[in-house]
Amino acid sequence: MKRSLVLVLLAVALATAATAQPDRPLRPVPLVAGQPDTVLVADLFPDSDGLSFGASDEVEARYDAAVGTLALTARSDFEGLALVPFRQRGEAFVLPVRSRVLTPHRFTFRATAPVSEVFVIGQFNDWSRSATPLADPDGHGVWETTVPLEPGRYEYKFTADGAEVLDPDNPARVPNGLGGTNNVLTIPPRHTASVDLLTLSATDDHLRFAFLRDGAPAPVRPSDVVALVGNRPVASEAVSVEGHEVRVRRMPEMDGETARVAVRQGGQATRFATVTLGDDFAWRDAVLYQILVDRWADGDPANSVPVPHDSVAARANYHGGDLQGILDKMNEGYFDSLGVNVLWLSPVVENTDRAYREYPPPHRYYTGYHGYWPTDPEAVEGRFGDMDLLRDVVDAAHARGMKVLLDYVANHTHEEHPYFQQHRDWFGVLDLPDGRKNLRLWDEHRLTTWFEPYLPSFDFEGSEEALQVMTDNAVWWIETSGADGFRHDAVKHIPNRFWRTLTRKLRAVDSVRVAEGEPPLYQIGETFGSYDLIASYVTPGQLDAQFNFNLYDTAKYVFLDPDADFAVLDAEMQKTLDVYGPDHVMGTLMDSHDKARFLAYADGDLARDAADDKEIGWLTDIAVDDPASYRRAELYLAYLLTTPGVPTIYYGDEIGMTGANDPDNRRPMRFGDDVTPDERALKEDVAALVRLRRERESLRRGGFHTLRAEGDLWAYLRAGAEGRTLVVLNKGDAPETFALDLPAPLASRAARDALTGEAVSVAGRRVTLAVPSVGYRVVDLD
Repeated sequence: MKRSLVLVLLAVALATAATAQPDRPLRPVPLVAGQPDTVLVADLFPDSDGLSFGASDEVEARYDAAVGTLALTARSDFEGLALVPFRQRGEAFVLPVRSRVLTPHRFTFRATAPVSEVFVIGQFNDWSRSATPLADPDGHGVWETTVPLEPGRYEYKFTADGAEVLDPDNPARVPNGLGGTNNVLTIPPRHTASVDLLTLSATDDHLRFAFLRDGAPAPVRPSDVVALVGNRPVASEAVSVEGHEVRVRRMPEMDGETARVAVRQGGQATRFATVTLGDDFAWRDAVLYQILVDRWADGDPANSVPVPHDSVAARANYHGGDLQGILDKMNEGYFDSLGVNVLWLSPVVENTDRAYREYPPPHRYYTGYHGYWPTDPEAVEGRFGDMDLLRDVVDAAHARGMKVLLDYVANHTHEEHPYFQQHRDWFGVLDLPDGRKNLRLWDEHRLTTWFEPYLPSFDFEGSEEALQVMTDNAVWWIETSGADGFRHDAVKHIPNRFWRTLTRKLRAVDSVRVAEGEPPLYQIGETFGSYDLIASYVTPGQLDAQFNFNLYDTAKYVFLDPDADFAVLDAEMQKTLDVYGPDHVMGTLMDSHDKARFLAYADGDLARDAADDKEIGWLTDIAVDDPASYRRAELYLAYLLTTPGVPTIYYGDEIGMTGANDPDNRRPMRFGDDVTPDERALKEDVAALVRLRRERESLRRGGFHTLRAEGDLWAYLRAGAEGRTLVVLNKGDAPETFALDLPAPLASRAARDALTGEAVSVAGRRVTLAVPSVGYRVVDLD
């Protein structure tokens, strides 16, 4: 998609003039009752012309157009869902707001030796070493503080005079992925009863939903119903209720839009049940496949040139994978057979041709084979190919109905990059005033820290020129390659203003894409941190999504620990849906290039509390020894491919590749005769699951409803506009046969295994299922 800048800007102007409606449904703004909060209007409305706000009975709204801020304050006693009215160019819309009351939790640290200061650090404060101090008012060595928290699961620990210390009074601990362990705290829900809204159907006449309280149908009044199309309230005469059922009359103007319906009663509100009224591809339909280009396939041996250096191990050097290899495998039908429809390519920008030593011990040498050490703003890495070949890959993917994401590195360059050589003032400092190096201080100096002494980080807060040049460069890569979006590296180390600027510029490309019937560009980021930090970048004015590492951390723990309860993972899933919405496009994953592979834990090569999962990969030749381990990986992938979000398959997951942390988790991909029978069988099963997700609207776009989460069993329902799918997971070592009661509105006449076609016993509400050990069932309900 190549257009002149003049035409692109004209398209933006026309698109802006043609519609006053904000681009996409607004996620509810989270508030704490009684506590004022201020949001940037640009995060909610990239186009803020002609904008004005009113107020609801529950939420006060003050809009300052001069500075572009919206101050929101929920009543001190208000809990639930509210709608703040606003107008844009004379048209009426609403902004959803969800207010919650926090639960106070007291942290206590009993010092065994004299200390002068104690802090609690954790996911709830982004691991800040100074935000949450404890006090010892009596001087008896008992330090305490109270922190208001939302329901959910949190990892934490203490610091005593700067040293990290575990909470000795809390035995619940998990590995932190950095060579140590964290304590785990779970805050229970405030309300004992649960409320839910099931999608029943979407016909040409009506959208139908069922309201449940504690899983049973419950009466609802018209005044309880919130119904929106996009961000427009549905006329009250188009909404009707009968007992527990809510109906929304379907009107022509809804076509191609997203309808959202919720019920609010007694301080509680259901999540929005969403129905997308159209069949065009949306990013909720994506199944993403991550490729580390150098490790995928070597299609051109002539460019397979490792960096000559006597101290670089082979696993830290180039292996020869390239763009031609990707194109060849695409033409052979590899991705078609697997069923994925989005490729994420690791950075293809030119990298340094030299080896460099890592700063922390043991000071090993590495090359830029991974692509994250850029040395040129517009050149494709010569070992991978050139821009023409990159365009060939993108075009070939598009011809097969696939999308392509480029991995963009905006946080830093390599010191050989001309930007650093010619514009030192665009970058931050390496030497801190206290004499320390500003290296790998991920949380303490997250917006300025450098990854290595030879990887200078941009100072986007101090250099407007750097911000403009790098955002222009990102747009250039999209325009030149024809790619469909970005995976963004190190998002939390880059200020929000960068992402706002970039997304505003990309709207020009989006306008052309949408006019040509393509979906808008998709931007997904990488951030390790709290829900609040991660979500602060996921707004209409910034990124579409980030990878959901909080859910990943919990899922890995639950699937691998025989004593872990599925209720823990279900609680984390509920929090994900509360924070990002039931129709989110956050990335979900089993493996990544920054984590030890799941199979390394499942097969016993890595303990769940491994002190250093990276070092083990250098010292041990990890392999999968127990064929049963592949079943555990398949079970995890079944979970991944049947839950909300954008499932991401890291290359090799489909054949059960193993490996400790970087670089052992980046082994060369294997094909053909190099794939064992067990691995080939896993790939066939994964491909069947991918196909199932792509064929079932319920698995891609349906709501998520837990039916049972207890011990080794987890049963959940995906209810969509076109059908309902039941999923049951069993992580135990024994098969289970059990009876499960569906919600009364979903009483079924028949049920079939979605993978085998085998009939499943169903009598009204009751479904009886046999689930194999370390296995799963996916069932279509009629």
